[in-house]
Amino acid sequence: MKYRAEIDGLRALAVIPVILFHAGFALFSGGFVGVDVFFVISGYLITTILIDDIENNRFSLLNFYERRARRILPALFFVILVSIPFAWMWMLPSQMKSFSQSLVAVSLFASNVFFWLTSGYFNAAAAENPLLHTWSLAVEEQYYFLFPIFLFLAWRFGKNRVFWMIVVFAAISLTLSEWGWRNTATANFYLAPTRAWELFAGSIAAFIVQKRGVQANNVLSLLGLAAIVFAIFAYDESTPFPSVYALVPVLGVVLLILFAEKETLVAKLLSTKVFVGIGLISYSAYLWHQPLLAFARLRLMEHPNLLQMAMLAFLLMFLAWFSWKYIETPFRSKHKVPRRTVFISAAVSSALIISFGLLGHTNSGYQDRLDPKLMSVLEVAAARNPYSEQCSFSRNNNFLHPIKGCTDFFVDGSASVMMIGDSHLEAIGYQLQRELLNVGIGSYSVSYSGCISLPGFFRVDGNKRHKCDAYNESMLQYARENNIDTIILISRFPLYLEGNRYENDEGGVEMGNPVFVDLIERFPQVSQWDDVERVDRVANRYKEALKFLLTEFNVVLFEPTPEVGWDVFKRYGMLALLYNDVTPITHSLKEFNRRNSRFLSILDELPTENLERISVSNILCSDSTGRCITSQSGQLLYRDDDHLSQYAADMIAEEFIYQLSNFSSDFR
Repeated sequence: MKYRAEIDGLRALAVIPVILFHAGFALFSGGFVGVDVFFVISGYLITTILIDDIENNRFSLLNFYERRARRILPALFFVILVSIPFAWMWMLPSQMKSFSQSLVAVSLFASNVFFWLTSGYFNAAAAENPLLHTWSLAVEEQYYFLFPIFLFLAWRFGKNRVFWMIVVFAAISLTLSEWGWRNTATANFYLAPTRAWELFAGSIAAFIVQKRGVQANNVLSLLGLAAIVFAIFAYDESTPFPSVYALVPVLGVVLLILFAEKETLVAKLLSTKVFVGIGLISYSAYLWHQPLLAFARLRLMEHPNLLQMAMLAFLLMFLAWFSWKYIETPFRSKHKVPRRTVFISAAVSSALIISFGLLGHTNSGYQDRLDPKLMSVLEVAAARNPYSEQCSFSRNNNFLHPIKGCTDFFVDGSASVMMIGDSHLEAIGYQLQRELLNVGIGSYSVSYSGCISLPGFFRVDGNKRHKCDAYNESMLQYARENNIDTIILISRFPLYLEGNRYENDEGGVEMGNPVFVDLIERFPQVSQWDDVERVDRVANRYKEALKFLLTEFNVVLFEPTPEVGWDVFKRYGMLALLYNDVTPITHSLKEFNRRNSRFLSILDELPTENLERISVSNILCSDSTGRCITSQSGQLLYRDDDHLSQYAADMIAEEFIYQLSNFSSDFR
């Protein structure tokens, strides 16, 4: 196979945006498409090699797998083995357990399946997983395992027919990805069937180049480069991916492969020493960047600042160069490292990593590393109520009531109180229902994570899986049909109104994309959360919706739970783990009031008849100190940065029942 320097340069164009995207640079909002660029390159190179081998009667599966093992495994296992001690020192048990599980998945080249089952690629917690990026290696390995066998067996039908078979497979895979992002977005992102068309695009390009050679066309090669660059800067996390949107960078790479002959402007640019140099170490750079960023976030307990990011960038380039020179390069040489050594070292490394991962799973993240008192505090804070999964619509959107197993708090087979809300309801609903049952009041509660507890609103921040309006209508319809007279509303009302995640003005910034609602179902860019007109019309509809509910029901509205900015569970645990510091964490009441002022002013304008307001901040915050607490009597009051722990939920429920005597006679 003839070497093409511009392909190495193209690797640099792939890896740099991925690294900058994961580093949090907003300018590179679509940097994740660099992975798609890698897929096309891999499809092209592997297919070119296989065609040459088959046509020259030297095809061997063993030789092919040996080449892949030499290319991928040594550097991968080296990075993993270096990462394990840092995970041991800097990870809490829950993080360590997830990391341990990912070790097993990576060693079996099934990490894309693991991350599909456990997390979303764009989730805030995913940024702290050192091996998240290995999902793409798993997709490629699955392709490497199956595609050579297919190509060898199908070759008997003739090269032309094999080509059209691949075209058909690519079309089917693309169609599946277009269906997938609408119905199973996480599976669509991670799994090989919806990614295969990108690799097949490279395979198709390989057939064309093998037949016609690389053509020189400045216009088409520049168009290809522009398509990739456009996707890097124009796409963001709300862009459906993979889908037809992925055609832009994928076809861009195909155009470069086909038309960036060495004399074209694009080929000359990509063949410069800088691009080729980065391209040569791109695999090692890709392997190192995620562990480096993840461990930096864990150790610093926040996103690195610009100076820290610059230091990390320098360290990344050094590690990438070191791995390329002293790990990748020697293992690629059959003279320096014989086949037997490659396979034995791979088998031993896999066995060690899998064993460590399995032990970490069975031992709940090697929790014996931590002080028993600290573990006790963390276990209590992390505990969920018995109904948190069962009575939530986050995984079940059929909205059929009553849900089996969620009627345990009925009295004489019925309920007079219904609770509607998001995950903040899930956090405290069980305790509220238990206390109501103790005073003879039956209740029904089903939460829907991420949904406001008012009808007429739609999540429009790019998350199409939420059916918030349908959820609310189903709950209210059930209330009307069953003579329920009191509705309890618990939601992150300010978040859905304002859109932006919480910042406590003391360095604590809630991770994650903006979350916001509107009155119509649409699919905007994530950046549109701060639209003034949207905020105004949502605020007006808040008021209208609440007024309407007050004409039908008694309404008990829980005012917002004070957001913290820091993940209390992680921050407390990491401070204790790293610095033996268990000083109680507090945060600003002033910032809480600023955050919630617009929503609380809406409540102040509502009629007071049939409306009762429960102030959570009165329980957790003090006007005299100007601070809000996150722990009490040695127990954490939060399980993350905004959800109350079960310990805090007990406090809130007791206060709720204490105020019960002040509610309307209809409620009593």
